[in-house]
Amino acid sequence: MFSSIVHLSRLGRAGWALTREGAFALIDPTDLPAGPAMAVRFGRFMGRIVGRRNPKDARLAAAFSRLGPSWIKLGQFLATRRDLVGDEIAADLSELQDRLPPFPDAIARKAIETALGRPVDDLFEAFGPPVAAASIAQVHKARADGRDVAVKVLRPGVDRRFHRDLETFFFAARTIERIDPKSRRLRPVDTVETLARSVAIEMDLRMEAAAISEITENTAEDPGFRVPQVDWQRSSKRVMTIEWIDGIPIADRDAIEDAGHDLKRLGALVMQSFLRHALRDGFFHADMHPGNLFVDDDGNVVAVDFGIMGRLGPKERRFLAEILWGFIRRDYHRTAEVHFEAGYVPDTHSVDDFAQALRAIGEPLRDRTASEISMARLLTQLLEVTELFDMRTRPELLLLQKTMVVVEGVARHLDPELDMWSTSEPVVGEWIRKNLGPEGALHSAAEGASSLGRLLLTGPELLMRGERIATGLADMARDGFHLDGASIEAIAREEARRNRSGRAALWVGALALVAIAVSMWW
Repeated sequence: MFSSIVHLSRLGRAGWALTREGAFALIDPTDLPAGPAMAVRFGRFMGRIVGRRNPKDARLAAAFSRLGPSWIKLGQFLATRRDLVGDEIAADLSELQDRLPPFPDAIARKAIETALGRPVDDLFEAFGPPVAAASIAQVHKARADGRDVAVKVLRPGVDRRFHRDLETFFFAARTIERIDPKSRRLRPVDTVETLARSVAIEMDLRMEAAAISEITENTAEDPGFRVPQVDWQRSSKRVMTIEWIDGIPIADRDAIEDAGHDLKRLGALVMQSFLRHALRDGFFHADMHPGNLFVDDDGNVVAVDFGIMGRLGPKERRFLAEILWGFIRRDYHRTAEVHFEAGYVPDTHSVDDFAQALRAIGEPLRDRTASEISMARLLTQLLEVTELFDMRTRPELLLLQKTMVVVEGVARHLDPELDMWSTSEPVVGEWIRKNLGPEGALHSAAEGASSLGRLLLTGPELLMRGERIATGLADMARDGFHLDGASIEAIAREEARRNRSGRAALWVGALALVAIAVSMWW
């Protein structure tokens, strides 16, 4: 009960921040159950009284910024979940800037010395003030071994703050699923779990350094794309040192053109690099906004800030490749079959009906010029259509879709006339040939033979396990399933505790409907 009160008080604070920013004006209560709808209407009413903004200028992003680092990350993450929050709110949150005031140099120096076990002056020939500060870490420019480096340092106490707030987010997500069973299709709890894993990785800078190392290996032969080198001797869990990148920000189109670089080539390069990473490697930079991309003197695209990464398994990669290939070739029936083969759409639905829905997305593209076609929008519409066919939310595909939106925006900024189909076809076609053509069949056969060999080697052990399981099941069938007295008492105590806390949470929740409604309902 006490923890429920604590979580509700934190959510109440969040609800008040949203109210003051007039953010409830962005939430439509008509699609919500009675309780949350009442809370939203109350929030709108209070917003008109105490709000700082005109409702038409309401900004969720402003409220999330006011609430601190954990909420900034939550807002950025929800911006990728248009299925959960809707287009208008996602657009608002997409403008959320992860910028905070830097913490003092003295604290940064102490953190580095604690993490690396040596004085800063011994580690670096020069160590400058912070050049960027975000919710989790800040970056300093320094010099080591005669070259410029970037030193990323975690904020003191940030891990404790995130742990506390994530517990509240989990409480809110579970409350939502308990009150509204229909919301389970959107998987609020899984969404928070994905956020929690992402934040845990971001707060261990060794993981980011490892991601840079993996991307470096994956792209060693890729033309025109590179990432900074990691200085492992000056890196740890809370500090990471990498090569300093001197380049033109990719957002500065005029400067890139003045430097003599080919804008059309760079636009295609950004898009093809992302598709190679996603399809070929199953490991991609999931935060490729313009601030994280530069063009160096040699015309290479250089990516930085690998705190947020996406992974796709073989099934997801095949799904993406065949979806894009199917739309390129207008083979909607095959594209529909891919969804069923991947298990994304239940087989209670008709492949033909789903193919018809896909045709409704693809055919309007045929009347448009290449520069008007958006692959990111296509993927967005695809994920929207799947809702009609009971496809459960796939977080990895949503992260892919969000990243594709950003990457396509960067590519089109460089070359407004970029033809996404012809640009993507070489990369997608190569993957199809290697994985689904004769070469792919040979590879699959080799993997099958290897798996058969492992099965033969482990066969005796599996048989012994099978005998033990069969014996246990036979005993259960004969004697029934029994629990000892201690187990029964423990279950009874836990059930009674859950009933008490559940009733208390409902009473407290009645006094804090605004808190629950804004805690990730939309």
